[in-house]
Amino acid sequence: MSDLPRKAVTRTAKLAALPLGFAGRATWGLGKRIVGESAEIVGREVQQRTAEQLFKVLGELKGGAMKFGQALSVFESALPEEIAGPYRAALTKLQEAAPPMPTRTVHAVLEERLGEDWPDLFLEFEDKPSAAASIGQVHHGVWHDGREVAVKVQYPGAGEALLSDLNQLSRFARLLGPLVPGMDIKPLIAELKDRVAEELDYGLEAQAQRAHAEEFADDPDVVVPAVVHQCEQVLVTEWMGGVPLSEIISDGTEEQRDRAGQLLARFLFSGPARTGLLHADPHPGNFRLLPGGPDGEDDWRLGVLDFGTVDRLPGGLPAPIGEALRMTLDGEAEAVYEMLCAEGFIRETVELDPDAVLAYLLPIIEPAQIEAFTFTRGWMRGQAARIGDPRSPAYQLAKQLNLPPAYLLIHRVTLSTIGVLCQLGGTVRLRDELREWLPGFVPEEAEAATPGEAEEAAELVPRQAVDESLVKEPTKGKPSVRKAAEGKPSEAATGDEAVEPAEEASAAQA
Repeated sequence: MSDLPRKAVTRTAKLAALPLGFAGRATWGLGKRIVGESAEIVGREVQQRTAEQLFKVLGELKGGAMKFGQALSVFESALPEEIAGPYRAALTKLQEAAPPMPTRTVHAVLEERLGEDWPDLFLEFEDKPSAAASIGQVHHGVWHDGREVAVKVQYPGAGEALLSDLNQLSRFARLLGPLVPGMDIKPLIAELKDRVAEELDYGLEAQAQRAHAEEFADDPDVVVPAVVHQCEQVLVTEWMGGVPLSEIISDGTEEQRDRAGQLLARFLFSGPARTGLLHADPHPGNFRLLPGGPDGEDDWRLGVLDFGTVDRLPGGLPAPIGEALRMTLDGEAEAVYEMLCAEGFIRETVELDPDAVLAYLLPIIEPAQIEAFTFTRGWMRGQAARIGDPRSPAYQLAKQLNLPPAYLLIHRVTLSTIGVLCQLGGTVRLRDELREWLPGFVPEEAEAATPGEAEEAAELVPRQAVDESLVKEPTKGKPSVRKAAEGKPSEAATGDEAVEPAEEASAAQA
């Protein structure tokens, strides 16, 4: 029934061929060098061929292989520029494209899950998918009550494929590590494996999406499509058009980047405070810009998709995060050190210099030190190099720190969001969002004060001295968002990750 490549031997052979392909291209590059071609040109060709093979295989397999590639893709901004160039196009394709599932398979799943009369539920149903991603694909349709909908259909055998891929990828994680210098690949794969069952459960996804849709129903800045119908392997939600965030990353104006970045940061911190849930898959394929923001049609809102992976935080983000961040900004080395010990970031058997810990943390939280911070690939690469260089004090100290399980997903989501912000290159008033939504960031006395007193107390959160070149004036006004093409929508309202038209997915595969 399924056309998803799921036989273990087939998938393993494809994945196992990747390291062999890397080695083969290195030999090919040596041959080109021997006959006198430029080392720089040959190096670029090898990297480009490596990127094309890697993401072609990951995209074809869908499942855990593609999920892993998409998790990596948000860290593209951490790659050195000479490596990032050849990889960037392939990474972007992976975020927004995947080969589609055949029509006969889609119809078989719908008949099995919705009944033989499933076509009667729709006034229209497009067989050609609007999006195809790692564990399912999306079709545009019109529900029987006239609502425009997105129908997400899960690939048969997706669960087996996810686990098979991730098990195989973990075996040669060391070979994949150089894709993102300074990042340990194995824990990322382990965490993806831990989330498999939850992501395959469309019932849990529907619950999380309903909670967000209800909470943000009248929000001027954030839009979440309502759930229309859900059953095993099928999820129907209201349709969402708009401009994919990947297009803003590649072609957006400065004003668009700033607005998208601000809304992304706002959603990251406000979501847990308002719903008790953290959207845990923050990559560009899951976000849209929609017209009709607070300032009218010329303003825009952030559309949010795919709630298959969430972290349940009933009290919002843990208060120690905000408290430690505030104390770090205030230079309270001893207090920060004590809190990190109490929360398990520093094991009982490890003793570190509190001032050294503070020096390690300050560059990382630089975006919170000033009112408006410009996120750039250069800044991200600098952080990755500082922490990933075995010769640096930061690297040696980081090896002695511990990440408690309760903070694992929060940590990855935060890093991923920062990666997307650096891809956007936008200027974000991050401190505003921290003051509004992060428990513990504003001193308790400020929270208990009157509005005027609270604002004055919040100003006590210190501003560290930083490079003034990182600061830009706040955006004056907001330009018109580029409207989606007239006629049938080309972007899906929801999906695992990708929301690119199917014809573009096929082109990417080719």
